Amino acid sequence: MNNRRPFIFPEMGFVLQKFVKSGIQHVHGAIREAIPGAIRSAARESLGFLPADLRSKNGETVAVAVGSRNIDNLQLVVKQCLLFLEQKGLKPFIVPAMGSHGGATDVGQKGVLAKYGITEEEMKVPIVADMAVQCVAKHPSGLKIFISKAALAADHIVIINRIKPHTKFKADIESGLCKMMTIGLGKDAGASEFHRQAVDHSFSIIAEAAEILLKKLNVLFGVALLEDGNGNLAHIEAILPDQLIRREKNLLKKAFQMMGSIPFDFLDILIVDQFGKDISGIGMDSNITGRHRDLVGDIKISPNVKRIFVRDLSPGSDGNANGIGLADFTTTRLVEGIDIEKTYVNAVTAISPEKAAIPIHFDSDRKCIEACARTTGVSNYNDLRVVRIKHTASLKYLQVSRSLEKEVLENPNMSLVSSWEPFSFNESGNLTDFFKN
Repeated sequence: MNNRRPFIFPEMGFVLQKFVKSGIQHVHGAIREAIPGAIRSAARESLGFLPADLRSKNGETVAVAVGSRNIDNLQLVVKQCLLFLEQKGLKPFIVPAMGSHGGATDVGQKGVLAKYGITEEEMKVPIVADMAVQCVAKHPSGLKIFISKAALAADHIVIINRIKPHTKFKADIESGLCKMMTIGLGKDAGASEFHRQAVDHSFSIIAEAAEILLKKLNVLFGVALLEDGNGNLAHIEAILPDQLIRREKNLLKKAFQMMGSIPFDFLDILIVDQFGKDISGIGMDSNITGRHRDLVGDIKISPNVKRIFVRDLSPGSDGNANGIGLADFTTTRLVEGIDIEKTYVNAVTAISPEKAAIPIHFDSDRKCIEACARTTGVSNYNDLRVVRIKHTASLKYLQVSRSLEKEVLENPNMSLVSSWEPFSFNESGNLTDFFKN
């Protein structure tokens, strides 16, 4: 790259953030008790009625819906849920509930689950990934609500998902059990239909569609998962269908409170080491980056970043780079690792082709960071406000430029844990590994 003057990299330092920590001390024990304990508690709230399906329907089948996100301890949660159902005399099997993810194929969706250790061999139950769906209801807006035929063929349905703020919209119900039931279980056809209708009616119809489905489907319960700011499982709760929508609204508020963030505003450069579908639906969570583009509305909020540089696809992304269009620069190695088919299917289904657009890319991190700096409008590069993160679900440690030192020192929830030094590059011009504690 020809430039008028040499680029001097600003000094950088690592900082540690303090977040709300998970109250779960022993994860294995908490998961083992969470589902039966929550069911008992929920039953007491419902005038002591334990659903007959959990007492006397021996031998009936249960479709357990599992999605595409890399949730902390997801394998353990799914395994314990299956064991609980089997102990009740039921016959569970797993249905991938992930819309068009995995390239919208049964093999691809099984492959997504396998990356989290959720396989037929490990779970000891079948995984039925058939993409066939059936329209089971129609919303007043005209929205057709589709559900996996495999799930419909079961006697009962259980839904497992993390509850968190969504990257695309704000509402009382965002990403969680209701979204998985109404969109994820609808496979590619259902997800496409939902996104089309949302252009005119917004995603607030998720709660309304969920209410319709809860009257039509035999949902036993949902398993709601929350993570703390460090990405650790912080809350697990089984919810009976008559309480599901109300309870999910309350848990979303709790998820907001625990969520991590980048505690600076008006940044010049944000460097994201890992990007992928297992981290966020758009590769990097817009609630963290502050940037989103979509037909249903653009988002530009704190940290208000001028330039975003994404370095690599995460190992669990399976080549799906949906959302890369939200970056300004990336590396040639990331571009070469993109599975175009999976990325395009996902972007078109979500009616967001802009998020599959490949940004300017160079063959080294050094060149990408230089390009970012030269397009910020900042004349003195030592003044650049830069933050580097591992990925948007890992914000415990940040690497920040020295221009942010005063803000670090004034923030009681942050502490400097390294000296100030220029970026460290290897012989190929790529950044060395992120901070390891």
